[in-house]
Amino acid sequence: MSKLNIHRVEVHFGDCDPAGIVFFPNFSRWMDQASLAFFMACGIRPWHELVQTRGIVGTPLLEAHTKFYKPATYGESIEVHTTVEEWAVKVFRHRHKVIRGDDLLCEGTELRTFVIRDPAAPQRLKSIPVPEDIKAACL
Repeated sequence: MSKLNIHRVEVHFGDCDPAGIVFFPNFSRWMDQASLAFFMACGIRPWHELVQTRGIVGTPLLEAHTKFYKPATYGESIEVHTTVEEWAVKVFRHRHKVIRGDDLLCEGTELRTFVIRDPAAPQRLKSIPVPEDIKAACL
């Protein structure tokens, strides 16, 4: 397992559908925000800095799964609890639990990989092994 980071979100009117509940893609947006926030909380510089120093563009999403349990609405504060549940050679799996107080609203996993620009074709991205120093900072 890894460290746990809690990313706090204030739900706004514009995050909701006409029925007043959070439009489901916003949970994916908040999980994506929580992914970068997790690394930054572990002491990793933001991707726009790592691209300059190490060539790492970021951690694009390869696969996502989400289960929804309870709705949320504007005016509420929610938290995205993020860990890395699995490290592999070139990929890692984030687990996110979206919580409001004692209620689990939804949970999701994201399979991601670290990428650089492909030296042979700079317009494309190329997956690289998970950097060991980044992994160590997250444990």
